[in-house]
Amino acid sequence: MPEQLIVAMTGASGAYAAELLLQKSPWPTMLIASRWAREIYAHECGPVDRLGKMAGQVFDNADMMAAPASGSVPTVGMVVLPCSANTLGQIAAGLGETLIARAAHCHLKERRPLVLGLRETPLSVIDVKNASALAVAGAVIMPLSPPFFMFKGRSPREITMHELVDAYVDRVLSLLGRALKKTWEDVR
Repeated sequence: MPEQLIVAMTGASGAYAAELLLQKSPWPTMLIASRWAREIYAHECGPVDRLGKMAGQVFDNADMMAAPASGSVPTVGMVVLPCSANTLGQIAAGLGETLIARAAHCHLKERRPLVLGLRETPLSVIDVKNASALAVAGAVIMPLSPPFFMFKGRSPREITMHELVDAYVDRVLSLLGRALKKTWEDVR
């Protein structure tokens, strides 16, 4: 069985980023979406069943018997995108009451890549402490902030939301081992 990428969505704005991640992943994907993630996706992007068609496998966030709940299931990594401050806090506190939190804990304990696309602003001191604790534990905290430098020479009025989120998703995939098509060296 080839290694897969776990894509988890939680109840924060920015659901389009998860859609692009599923589309662009060079690896087979497993999708876990919280109840609020599904609600927000429907509000921001449209019918949520579209996501299921993009993913190789879809798991319910309450299914603690699903494959991602075990550290013995090999993956290339896990990306929580968007990652709500609530989910960040659950993972930082070691609460494994949902499949998303349990799968994240498996990635930390197995020393596999865990990327948290934090979508919260501004951050409270509690959020910063939770992010710090997870970074120390091995997670990559990657706020949903696009690499604006990639659009050098273009007017901000010309750049679309899709381009910004697409560039962010490329950076996420690069953390998991997929080479970037364009880097700082190309635009500086």
